[in-house]
Amino acid sequence: MSRAIRYLPICLCLLASAVYAQKFSINGTTDKDVAIYQSGEPIVFTLRVLDDGKPVAGNKVTWTRSGDDGKTEKGEGIADENGLKVTVQIDQPGFVRLQAKAFGPDGKSLKASSGGKEPKDIFFDGGACVEPEKLTAIAEPADFDAFWAGMKATLDKVPIKAERKELPSANPKVKLYAVTIDCAGPKPVTGYLTIPVDAQPKSLPGICEFHGYGVRKHNPPGNPREGAIILNINAHGMELGREDAYYDQLVKDLKSYCFKNDENADPTTTYYYGMAMRVMRALQYVKSLPEWNGTELQSNGGSQGGLQGLWGAGFDPDVTSASIWSPWCCDFGGITVGRQRGWRPDYSPVLDLYDPVFIIKRTKAKVRLIANYGDYTCAPSGVWIVYNNIPLDNKSMEVNQGCTHGYRMSPRMVYTISPAGVTNVGIVK
Repeated sequence: MSRAIRYLPICLCLLASAVYAQKFSINGTTDKDVAIYQSGEPIVFTLRVLDDGKPVAGNKVTWTRSGDDGKTEKGEGIADENGLKVTVQIDQPGFVRLQAKAFGPDGKSLKASSGGKEPKDIFFDGGACVEPEKLTAIAEPADFDAFWAGMKATLDKVPIKAERKELPSANPKVKLYAVTIDCAGPKPVTGYLTIPVDAQPKSLPGICEFHGYGVRKHNPPGNPREGAIILNINAHGMELGREDAYYDQLVKDLKSYCFKNDENADPTTTYYYGMAMRVMRALQYVKSLPEWNGTELQSNGGSQGGLQGLWGAGFDPDVTSASIWSPWCCDFGGITVGRQRGWRPDYSPVLDLYDPVFIIKRTKAKVRLIANYGDYTCAPSGVWIVYNNIPLDNKSMEVNQGCTHGYRMSPRMVYTISPAGVTNVGIVK
């Protein structure tokens, strides 16, 4: 066997390693650092194909533009080292979305290495907005306050009673408990409570943390945090510490929860009903603890947990702050006026009763939001309407370019809006 043939497998392996070592990505920017435009104003995107963070030329980029105006456009071009420019516009308040993919000279999709996993196609998913301060929800239900007064009255008929089981804690300065709290509705509140050792009465802030969408075993925190009472609850009132078969069955039983049209036809059969009851009871329970200082109460979460966190901030007048990223199910009725729907149940007027764009109008809390231009699990238009509807000056929202619900473009343009204006404009890696 010749030396050339003998070394060929090694060379092929090295070549394959070199190909997969390439860190391709697509980076998208707009001609304005703060991607807020006026109606009809041209919005110029620049799409650059990067290899290990450096622009490369000669790759085809295909793109699709969609928007809250219902229009769709498609195009393609070759990106040079300065990128491919795509100009779009929208003639009404709302969002425009731009999605792009890239292909090598061989016509195959460019892929990004993924930490030893199967490489995935690279993409850009971002956008821009037009006059977002003018975005409003559909009309609030006339019986909104009466409905929630009834919900709270139903909950108040159930005494705040909890079963606590102390568990081993990885942090010797914090006690850890599995808790089950009585609640109105179909299930109790279940989760994990942490309280610093030797905490004095009325000495600690309270924090409620809520989970994203899905059904999975709820495990205790690995390293309980100090300095606060923290109650971390699941969305389902599931039993804690059970065998795997219990959770496997729960996954089957709760398949497509919140998405069942027959359940969503009635405000007391929708899955949101029990979930909302558990949010209110979780906050009530934290306030009942002798260690709570009586002045600081947080309602925090992301995605479905962000929906619950906004519920808490609106339901409970004692909530003083809420830290919320990409909250789910904001602006249910937006699809009836043409806005892009995101990932959410089919519209039913019943769901307006659970819409955080209305609930947040009642808050007294300091609210901090995060919205992503490319997140159409939780569409940015709905998150922005939540921001618009917060009645206080003590609010802000971080906005990220090129980020979806599970992907963060790097580097990316970020800015923060508040009633004081736009701040913290910059590039984040």
